Amino acid sequence: MRIVIGEDSALMREGLVRIFEGGGFEVVGQAADADDLRRKVRAHKPDMAVVDVRMPPNLTQDGLEAAIELRDEMPGLAVLVLSAHIEEVFSRTLLAGNAEGVGYLLKDRVVNVDAFLESARRVANGGSALDPEVVSELLGSRNSDDPLAALTERELTVLGLMAEGNANAGIARQLSLSERAIERHVTSIFGKLNLHPGNETHRRVLAVRAYLQKQD
Repeated sequence: MRIVIGEDSALMREGLVRIFEGGGFEVVGQAADADDLRRKVRAHKPDMAVVDVRMPPNLTQDGLEAAIELRDEMPGLAVLVLSAHIEEVFSRTLLAGNAEGVGYLLKDRVVNVDAFLESARRVANGGSALDPEVVSELLGSRNSDDPLAALTERELTVLGLMAEGNANAGIARQLSLSERAIERHVTSIFGKLNLHPGNETHRRVLAVRAYLQKQD
């Protein structure tokens, strides 16, 4: 997998390069500001961009804005946001168009390199990886009048764990349920969200998107 890393801290950027290269990724570009991130991604056309939210020139949401812009230009580009902050409005925008190949992890909660690389590979391959705190924040203002109203509390819990990138086996372990029980919950979720039989990974991503998308 070819990636471009956008991170304004030189020490953090070099650390990420070592972690990703040690995990089998090819780092084809590095950027210290949002404008350079745009240039590097457009020039190298990587499989994934790893992006900090707050980057120069304004140190606000410049990195996330660049990621959204690049995703619009290159729909196949996977984006892994790695930040110390949760930016709700821009995060919803990033997830709303197409949640396939999108991740949002908080820097200070990444404590295991192998788990981090596993999340990165999942995003690069078209899945999702969202920190539980990001999920909670994005769900905080969710309107009750939405497609999820028909889901039970257990199904919402299962869907939340799916949004964090867990497979059925992992969800089963966390909830102390059988994997078959989780499969039944997932099937029920797909049915209630009108996600018809097809590609399993695609349906999971669409379900996560419905779970996170802001309801007007």
